[in-house]
Amino acid sequence: MAEAGRTGAPTSCLVDTNVVSYLFRGSREAGAYRTYLADKELGVSFQTLAELRRWAILRSWGTARWDRLVRLLAPATVYLVDEALIATWAEVTAQRERRGRPISSDDAWIAATALVEGLPLVTHNRRDFEAIGGLEIVSFAPA
Repeated sequence: MAEAGRTGAPTSCLVDTNVVSYLFRGSREAGAYRTYLADKELGVSFQTLAELRRWAILRSWGTARWDRLVRLLAPATVYLVDEALIATWAEVTAQRERRGRPISSDDAWIAATALVEGLPLVTHNRRDFEAIGGLEIVSFAPA
């Protein structure tokens, strides 16, 4: 569960794959996220690790580059699949389908992880996660 600091802001959060990618590559979008995440306990979904591994394979990364990503993620908690996550994933996907706004399976796992763990989701793709009941989204993407 996210804890509140002295300012009432969460001290923990779940980081979406795109934000990890920005931080890793040092892209221009990374700045605001780096500042926001600086004093937070970070978490990532198993789904984010799977997406990053696929990215590395498709781009034929060598060991050194993969090791650099592993070091970036070393302080993060990795949330794995359990029964609560499976049930929440099913709820998220059904909720979005009922509203006529289906969500990708990948994004649903990430959203479900944030919901189960009670963490705000830090993403640059807020539209992917809108209209999910109870999900707090933190984004520095232009509106």
